[in-house]
Amino acid sequence: MKIILASPNFPQPRGNTVTVQRISDNLQKLGVETTIISTTDDLSAQSLPEADLVHGFHAYQFYQFMKKLAAPPKKYVVTLTGTDLNLDLFDKDKRNDVLSSLRGASAVHVFDAQAAGILVEELPEIAEKISVIAQGNSVFSDSDSPALKEPGTFLFILPAGIRKVKNVPAAIEMLAELHKMKPELRLWIVGPVLEEDEGETVLGLAQKHSGWVSYLGQLPHSSMGSLYGQADVLLNTSLSEGQPAAILEAMGYGCAVLVSDVQGNNGIVSHLETGLLYKSKSEFIEYARRLMENSELRQKVGMNAQKHVAEQHSGQNEAEKFLEIYKRLLN
Repeated sequence: MKIILASPNFPQPRGNTVTVQRISDNLQKLGVETTIISTTDDLSAQSLPEADLVHGFHAYQFYQFMKKLAAPPKKYVVTLTGTDLNLDLFDKDKRNDVLSSLRGASAVHVFDAQAAGILVEELPEIAEKISVIAQGNSVFSDSDSPALKEPGTFLFILPAGIRKVKNVPAAIEMLAELHKMKPELRLWIVGPVLEEDEGETVLGLAQKHSGWVSYLGQLPHSSMGSLYGQADVLLNTSLSEGQPAAILEAMGYGCAVLVSDVQGNNGIVSHLETGLLYKSKSEFIEYARRLMENSELRQKVGMNAQKHVAEQHSGQNEAEKFLEIYKRLLN
């Protein structure tokens, strides 16, 4: 079986790239031949490689890609990854293309039941095509860390491609207030600049608070495990999310997570059980302070998170479920 996995901005170090590469690796272990192409690369749009089936990630971007093809695929699977579900579906300029992408798909995949519910409400006729498959978790081998935590400090890590939807400046500004009370606080920001204006804002804030904020830039995904192992708390301050791989990866390390209470994040984090969810600036600062002061809370949510990820987010299980969908469509 030959499957094309079509992802926007591949191989840029973004969430979709991490997701698609993991799925590809695990499908290959099951004997599936995979080819990854970028839907935002004009060279890929000339013609598709020979394959039995195409699996597109990000409904809106995949539909833009298909419109450029001389011969669009007769059968395809589409995965909604975050902004396509939470933003593009409700954007008057993009909505029709998202709906067309979903109507034309032979199967539609979302990460959780909440996302499936949104789709059924907006497009009830595709209900029978929808499959819910939770993201799998990446497994890291030991590697040297690109940065080392200072002794006696408390380390927050925020992994994110720098763009407005990730809300990174807010994280710095909120933690700046807490840093006045907790001078041992440190923040590492990890990820490439994807929007130039937002990058300038983040870099400016990092420079302003250089005594405790470090921007580590773009790092190989393989090095992230060494960072999760040092973190006291992992942050996600996004305004919109799909099902962030970085949160799952940190939870797999038993790291406490403090994340925004948005669809996608709250599908994998249960408040005060497997992490903490915040709705406002005041909640963020209060929860961050509690995590700094309460090692028992950090240990409890970290252990629960590690158990949850092991039980519910197996990468092998994820690939096996996709293979079931492919076989069903091809037979």
